[in-house]
Amino acid sequence: MTSPVSLPEGQEWIVEAQGCDPLRLASAATMQQVFERIISDLTLHPVGAPLWHTFPEPGGVTGLVMLAESHLTVHTFPEYGSACFNLFCCTPRAAWPWRETLAELLGAESVQVRHVIRAYAGASVGQGASA
Repeated sequence: MTSPVSLPEGQEWIVEAQGCDPLRLASAATMQQVFERIISDLTLHPVGAPLWHTFPEPGGVTGLVMLAESHLTVHTFPEYGSACFNLFCCTPRAAWPWRETLAELLGAESVQVRHVIRAYAGASVGQGASA
């Protein structure tokens, strides 16, 4: 019988920022700055140029960058003063100061961060997995 070996796990951050400046939320350039800060601070590796879509007023911006580590997305809602971010990394990363940085860059008054560990398999190697 083999010994169990732990499989690596991914990490996902699901972030909601409220009370943000509507003008900043409507700006693809501002959202690009946020992405650049996250990518630089966490030493992430984009595999291509980010994709951006700006909606007609009062809509916001949707952005996506595919990463060697997985992906980073944002959806903004200037009419509600909110932004929703999702960052998934298939390799470990340190915590990032979401609250402080989104307050600085977007004027966020409130930021909720959920950090989820994503297991790649239901059981350790050697234990067998069942459906």
